[in-house]
Amino acid sequence: MAHRRKSIGIQRIAAYATIAVALVITLFPVYWIAANSFKYDIDIFSIPPQWVPANPTLKHYHAAFVERPFLIYALNSLIIAVSTTLVSVVFGSLAGYALARFQYPGRWRYQISFWILSTRMMPPIVTIIPLYIAFNHLSMLNTKPAVIIADTAFNLPFATWMMKSYFQDLPVELEEAAMVDGDTRWGAFLHVALPLARPGLAATAIFCLIISWNEFLLALILTLTERSQTLPIGIAGRVTQYNTYWGEISAAGFTACIPIMIFAFVVQKHLVRGISFGAVKG
Repeated sequence: MAHRRKSIGIQRIAAYATIAVALVITLFPVYWIAANSFKYDIDIFSIPPQWVPANPTLKHYHAAFVERPFLIYALNSLIIAVSTTLVSVVFGSLAGYALARFQYPGRWRYQISFWILSTRMMPPIVTIIPLYIAFNHLSMLNTKPAVIIADTAFNLPFATWMMKSYFQDLPVELEEAAMVDGDTRWGAFLHVALPLARPGLAATAIFCLIISWNEFLLALILTLTERSQTLPIGIAGRVTQYNTYWGEISAAGFTACIPIMIFAFVVQKHLVRGISFGAVKG
């Protein structure tokens, strides 16, 4: 008995140690960026490195958000990421539900599903020239709607497949029971399927938000002015041929992490799939 308790104790210590190592590996880059954002330039390159800022300063935040338009970049990124996420989740939920529940002749369901997935396999660089020409003809270059449309085109297939898998896990009997009670198919989707798929909605929204928030290539090509450029473009612009402004990059980069962390913290309870499946109405 004592040997068994000792073995369980060793396993628990090993598990905690593994978690601690994983946390250090994951969080250290974020901490290092945050620490560098409060250091003077000379301290960023000091040897041995300063693990904790000896003389904290806000000069890099002032340079990034007061002297330079990083606040505009952040606002543009927020508008584009939130809009793209909302559109992708709404239409992805509708398309995923249709693929999971409706009947199609022959193998059309699998062919449509594969076609949707194949658009996600295509590298964005392949589409950048047609997108540029199309938005140029529509006079939409240097506008946020252009980036939102382009980002949605690449996020929507992912959202559709994510939501399709969640709807397939739900027992269809719950929706059938709602329709027997007088609800319509649309009502069953809104009142039964969608609330039960909240973990899928949260996970899909987080992934879409992260992808849109960090997107670089499409925003780089479709936006050329400060009023429409996003935060990744603004951060990359501080790497010049004469100097690399590591302090400003660290300040803007750490600030860019905050909205995603807040959103993930808010919806974290929905990420745990604690919903009971199979609770069929008797």
